[in-house]
This record gives sequence, C-alpha cells and structure tokens, in this order.
Amino acid sequence: MLHNMTTSEPEHQIGVGVPDAFQRLWTPHRMAYIQGENKPTGPGVDDGCPFCAILAKSDEDGLIIARGEQVYAVLNLYPYTGGHAMAVPYRHVADYTELDRSETLELADFTQRLMTALRAASGAHGFNIGMNQGTVAGAGIAAHLHQHVVPRWGGDTNFMPVVGHTKVLPQLLADTRAMLAAAWPV
Repeated sequence: MLHNMTTSEPEHQIGVGVPDAFQRLWTPHRMAYIQGENKPTGPGVDDGCPFCAILAKSDEDGLIIARGEQVYAVLNLYPYTGGHAMAVPYRHVADYTELDRSETLELADFTQRLMTALRAASGAHGFNIGMNQGTVAGAGIAAHLHQHVVPRWGGDTNFMPVVGHTKVLPQLLADTRAMLAAAWPV
C-alpha cells in the first residue's frame, strides 16, 4: 500500500501482497550504520576514527555535549535510546588499561556528569553504563575507547525493538545535544 499524496486514500501497489493493518516506521538513517558508514578502516588514529574526527568539528556539528581536559561527552550517532551518550578520551587508545590515572578519573567524572545532565534534562529513571572492549565483545569502534551512558525509563522497552527491530527515538539528535549541553553540571 502507498498513500496518495493528494488524498488520504491508500493506493494499491502491484506485487506487494495483501494489505495488512501494520503502520510502517521508516528509519533510513539506520542504513548508514548497517552498511558500516564512518567505520574506521584500521586501528590507527589516521585510519578514519570518527572519535578523533569529531574533535575538529563544532560542538553542534559533532554532537559534542561538553569538552574536558582529556575527555569529552558526545551523543551516540546511532543511539539505543534518546539521550544515549558516551564519555570518550581524546587520546586514541583501544583498551581501558591504556588510560593513565588522570584520564581514568576524568572519564569517571564525565560519566557522572552525563548521568546528572540526563536526569535533569530528561528525567531518566536509570542507566545502562559500560564499554565493550574489542570487536568480539561488541565494540562497534574497537580502536578508540568509549564509555556508553544509556538513559532508561520505566516502560521504555516495548514491542518495537523486539518485533520490529526498530528503535523509536522521540527527539532529533541536535535537539538532544542542545538540551544536555544546557543541563551539563559545572
């Protein structure tokens, strides 16, 4: 079924089968992630690391929430939920054990600040926090360490991810970035 742009009457499209009662939620931006767009070509800093490239952009263009001395906070371009952010060291290291003490402390501080900002800006009820170390552990970008901070709300999981393999995000990333930057604790 297609919807006629001049009326609300559905049009029958040959070859699509019998119409059903399901609504379609198109998320074409996900195809970039599925196809590996912006993935590094190797483990080096010059191999197209998006976490290194983001730093040359404005905060708005890079979706950067806040910058510290050794760590920055940024929204995930392919979020699990609205407000899904990450604390990322500036230094291009893959493993948590490669951080020095001051980087480790600032990473922890930025994780706490992300939680505080997300609670203030969106009323998050809880969080999933963690990092995937290595490709085999699920790291999408294994060459540059990053800690995920995923806000959660009571009842936020529904049939969409389970049945439809689709995540419904209620806000544009630029709007979420501005909201969290304004709520960032000093």
